[in-house]
Order: sequence, then C-alpha cells, then structure tokens
Amino acid sequence: MKKMPERQCLGCNGHFPKNTLLRVVRAPDGAVSLDFTGKKSGRGAYICKSGTCLMKAQRSGRLARNLMCEIPAEVYAAMQEELIAHE
Repeated sequence: MKKMPERQCLGCNGHFPKNTLLRVVRAPDGAVSLDFTGKKSGRGAYICKSGTCLMKAQRSGRLARNLMCEIPAEVYAAMQEELIAHE
C-alpha cells in the first residue's frame, strides 16, 4: 500500500492528504498565485480549498511568512475570487 503524503493547512492547522489541499505558490519572479495542478515551479504552501482557511492564513500572516515574501491585499482578494470561481 502506497503512503499518501500529508501537508498542513496554514489556515486551520489540520493535517490532510496532499491531493485534497490547494497549493499557493510564489513563482521565481515573485508572483504569488493559486496552483490548482500542484505542479507550478516555485516555493509552495498549502491551504484547504475554502475561503475561510485562506482568510485565516492571511490574518495570522502564516502564508506570507511561509512563502517568505510580503503579499499585498489585492493579491489575497484575487486569490479569494479565483478560489470561489474554481469551486
């Protein structure tokens, strides 16, 4: 039986199988975006596929700290809209 890798959601701190979470990636050029495929190059962090976990990660500053960059509010707003559109 193959072991499924687990990742921690930066919003709710829960541990879940990697394929059930959404990857947020900081590309080599510094752009932060959602990675629905999980294959974009760059530094990644994981959140649940819900807007509440994205907001919790934003408020606590965990997402910015994990990606080692400042994330503007408009980027969070764009990610929130993209998340809602993708559901």
